[in-house]
Amino acid sequence: MKLVIITDTHFGARNDSAQFDSYFRRFYEEQFFPYLDKTGIKTVIHLGDIFDRRKYINFQILRSCKQYFFDQLQDRGVDLWAIPGNHDTFYKNTNETNSLDLLLTGYDNINVVQAPLTWTFDELDVDFIPWICDANREAVAEFINRKRTKETFCFGHFELEGYEMFRGITNETGMNPNKLDSYPTVLTGHYHHRSARDNIYYLGSPYEFTWSDYNDPRGFHVFDTHTTELTFIENPNKIFHKIYYDDRAVIPSPATFKKACVKVIVAHKGDYPKFDKFIEGLYNNEVIELTIHEDYSEFENEALGTDAINIEDTMTLLSEFVDATETAKDKEKLKTLLKTLYVEAQALET
Repeated sequence: MKLVIITDTHFGARNDSAQFDSYFRRFYEEQFFPYLDKTGIKTVIHLGDIFDRRKYINFQILRSCKQYFFDQLQDRGVDLWAIPGNHDTFYKNTNETNSLDLLLTGYDNINVVQAPLTWTFDELDVDFIPWICDANREAVAEFINRKRTKETFCFGHFELEGYEMFRGITNETGMNPNKLDSYPTVLTGHYHHRSARDNIYYLGSPYEFTWSDYNDPRGFHVFDTHTTELTFIENPNKIFHKIYYDDRAVIPSPATFKKACVKVIVAHKGDYPKFDKFIEGLYNNEVIELTIHEDYSEFENEALGTDAINIEDTMTLLSEFVDATETAKDKEKLKTLLKTLYVEAQALET
């Protein structure tokens, strides 16, 4: 038996952005459901953070994601098993009030797992562990540590220390991953960057949300219950693009970046009307956001007195600033805090 596993879909992300919702829709219509149709897989597992907002839902976004995701699953006779993630719960200390329980009751093919549960898929036992909070922490610990009669796998939404939340940014707090050592394999949502170490696999989000996701592979996974093999199916659709503009070389067509977020890094701009026409072409293709970085290399040695400054790599500048600060006691902790704040700021609408 094969299971399709997806996580951190965050319907309503970027302040209920209609442009990002269209980007999500494209993934489901062009990648996700064609794969289900081709393979005939009838079970989908969602590992939390189905919706983005903890407090409320935008009705247009709800209508849209029902059309391209939940209705499509039901129409195909596909069962969905879902656990609440931290974004799905109204309160931070309990999962009792959650968006899955309130918004998905009209579907008879959806199983919402709100408390730790063991389910057997084709003779393979799987422990479902929803988001851990104050109200269920002791019950989850007892459930994980109980005696089992056979090998059991684990599907959850864990905040574990020592794993990358985003590429290059490691979480130094959270649950000790050693508490999950009894499982041969743990598949989990929560962090959007795909990573694996020992028995734990962070599956990552299916698509990009912020510039921190740029050039970081996204998609969904297929899990074979017979072989326990995990296969990554990459989403080829990108919404964040960097263009290195050099009018001495071939310049890409603005139509390539229709309804995308674009950074133009100007390496050479000898023909100013040509450059203006290129930028106009990007706007005509309805780019969501456009940032232009000019090349300041001619000033580096004389005015700035440094050999190399990467004007677009804010992360590097933050780290270098902390390293140069003599009063900082725990520089690595401060770097992590600054980088986390920077990533969160990127997710906000300007």
